[in-house]
Amino acid sequence: MLTFIARRIGAGAVLLLVISLLAYLLLSIPDTDVGRQILGPGAPQADVDARNSALGLDQSVLTQYGQWLTHAVRGDFGTSWFSSEDVSLAVGNRLPVTLSLMVGVTLVTALVSFLLGVWAGVRRGVVDRIVQVLGVAGYALPGFLVTLVLVLVFAVRLGWFPAIGYTPFTESPTGWLSTVTLPIASLSVASVAGVSQQVRGAVIDVLRQDYVRTLRARGLSSRRIVLKHVLRNASAPGLSVLGMQFVGLLGGAVLVEQIFGLPGLGSMTVTYTTRGDIPVIMALVMITVIGVVLVNLAVDVLLGWLNPKARIA
Repeated sequence: MLTFIARRIGAGAVLLLVISLLAYLLLSIPDTDVGRQILGPGAPQADVDARNSALGLDQSVLTQYGQWLTHAVRGDFGTSWFSSEDVSLAVGNRLPVTLSLMVGVTLVTALVSFLLGVWAGVRRGVVDRIVQVLGVAGYALPGFLVTLVLVLVFAVRLGWFPAIGYTPFTESPTGWLSTVTLPIASLSVASVAGVSQQVRGAVIDVLRQDYVRTLRARGLSSRRIVLKHVLRNASAPGLSVLGMQFVGLLGGAVLVEQIFGLPGLGSMTVTYTTRGDIPVIMALVMITVIGVVLVNLAVDVLLGWLNPKARIA
């Protein structure tokens, strides 16, 4: 198992390096005069050239990337070109907001999806059809429409939750919960729809296996068969889809944070991408990739534990 985990960590490190290089090269393609953007159109050309030189933009792209990578591996992502703000500090202040959403959505999706999927796969009939209809509806509805309906009903009309704003957990746990409930719910709808259908299909396939019939013939209760044997063997497809959807959740967080006025990485990404602030964008890219690598590592470890044959891959 340790060898399996070490291989996955090594693959994640290589992925980080490759994506960081590609991202830096792509961000450097636009031929923009950063010094002119910072100092303004009326600044003397000598000042603009000096500014570009101070930022290292007079060097080759590979040299710039090498300098950035040398500092990044030490946790130093530099300073913003436009605001002179420490990038690590700026990202660190916003990371808990987005992390709250991502962890919350992942937990809600895993719990609700497996409950619905197992319920539909075991009961079949009307229950199965209802879960399938809900899954198709949840997947087909646009994310922004679901978000707006949740805000209109539960925040504006009923007043159960605040429509905008964020309360840190350290200030008030109940206030934090009230500010993240609607964003988590809006992001979870499509995720639950996709994962639950995968779990349902896997449960149905496992229930048709010969060994399940043998367990029933031996007199084991249906509850024990489902919880101990069926769920273990049917979890792989759902966990795999859950890991892949993490990337989509990060994209959806941009819209959700804008609507709910959350000071997270999503709104920060929009602001600094429009400026072309490479140090900030690169830090955001790395945080995103690290999150994806960690989630997929956790999924791979779970799959390896559930199915030892998966460790060979």
